[in-house]
Amino acid sequence: MALRNIVKIDEEKCNGCGLCVNACAEGAIKIIDGKARLVSEIYCDGLGACLGHCPQDAITIEKREADAFDEEATEAYLAKQENSQVQTDFVCPGMATKQLRKKAMPDDTAPAGVVPSRLGQWPVQLKLVSPHAAYFANSDLLLLADCVPFAMGDFHNRFLKDHSIAVGCPKLDDVQFYIEKLATILQANILNSLTVIHMEVPCCSGLVHIAREAIAKSNIEMAFEDVTIDLQGNVCRTETIKN
Repeated sequence: MALRNIVKIDEEKCNGCGLCVNACAEGAIKIIDGKARLVSEIYCDGLGACLGHCPQDAITIEKREADAFDEEATEAYLAKQENSQVQTDFVCPGMATKQLRKKAMPDDTAPAGVVPSRLGQWPVQLKLVSPHAAYFANSDLLLLADCVPFAMGDFHNRFLKDHSIAVGCPKLDDVQFYIEKLATILQANILNSLTVIHMEVPCCSGLVHIAREAIAKSNIEMAFEDVTIDLQGNVCRTETIKN
């Protein structure tokens, strides 16, 4: 054994999403009994490529006595996985990217009295969406506070229709993570427009800060619409913001 850097996983924080599994090129991490676990110390190079992919901050790098990274054994292990057709990538079913309907599709027909959903993608939470998902390409993106759809009775038809979406709470969630994630989406896609929709309560306006910082971080010039919703579900203010 040698004193070296190696991945440490906090199982209490881990929610089993599997993003770290996909990020580990050496196949050192697997989801076992609903938690991310290190398969073997010899497969972990300690570089930490998985760290930035964990939405729960459950992965860190620690320095401790561990078996040395074995590149040859790792290559043999990966080859065995491929040859036996064992699926090494894990994607939680709730995070699997889905494009639910195409923009050019006509309105859905629905029984009388039933209002059809206008949701065009899955997932919707900013922590869970993939920046490279097809539904972001050349789209009109809504950055949305998660309380808005509950307040607005006509949200689906007025705003959601024909839009991609990323949902979050600037008060309860990790703002810096959201800035990084949104910046990655902006860098990876050419968006037609960005609209930020939030409630009138002060903490909710943090979503505007997230949009500003993400645009600045992505090094692009982009204006966006800032839409404020009051507690009765009405649009009380709309403003164009230029960075």
